Amino acid sequence: MEYKADKGYLIVAGYHEDVDYLSCAVTLAKSIRYWHPHAKICLLSDYKDFNNTVFDYIVDFPHGNTGGWTTDWQVFDASPFHETVKLEADMIVSGPIEHWWTLFRTKQVWISTGCKNFHGEVAKSRRYRKIFDKNNLPDVYNAITYWRMSKEAEVFFRNVKQVFQEWETVKTVIRGAHDEPASTDLVYALCAEEFITLGIGPQIVHMKPAINGTSAEDWSKELIWEIVDGVLRINGHNQTGIVHYNQKHLAKQFGKCYE
Repeated sequence: MEYKADKGYLIVAGYHEDVDYLSCAVTLAKSIRYWHPHAKICLLSDYKDFNNTVFDYIVDFPHGNTGGWTTDWQVFDASPFHETVKLEADMIVSGPIEHWWTLFRTKQVWISTGCKNFHGEVAKSRRYRKIFDKNNLPDVYNAITYWRMSKEAEVFFRNVKQVFQEWETVKTVIRGAHDEPASTDLVYALCAEEFITLGIGPQIVHMKPAINGTSAEDWSKELIWEIVDGVLRINGHNQTGIVHYNQKHLAKQFGKCYE
């Protein structure tokens, strides 16, 4: 296979009539560019006819947009890079991250585990991870996923595809999964045991309420934020690495801070 670049960042933003994932992806790309102007960035999306000023490559879903999480297995076929870091769209980069590649390369596939609150503390709440705990699954967060083109990566994503496609059967053997959708985190956790080292490597700052002790679902209504010199500060705490801000309506506001 011929690659367009040795390494790069892949951002997934499938069309959704209720959520503007494209604006999220653009803001994430801007924040990557702020810290790493020469980084290669690819958008995986079926959005059409928009003014691209930030992506080096734009590719469509090679097997069509099957909706939501179920498209995720296609990233392996879609990436134009020999080495890829896939990032979820509703995040921003709040500091340098290029040094992470050295750690990523210790495995053929690397997936982040665990997350932090905005104080920089490892999250203790298990509110969003009950099914993981019931089934003793690794605490996988696909928000940061690395792979390089290899047999191991091919097998991993083939297994991910199979679990997504056979979810109605798979969930019957998972405790507490009767009404559970096939989220990417859950599917990765079922497939990724040999590719993770728990607690090792970068973790996202996750802005869900139970993780941060906020009462409002929209944390921006309760906490004060600003972006100064590319760094997101929340209630006076500088954020480092990658922040999963979760509230998609913030994308355009954040994006203006990286222009």
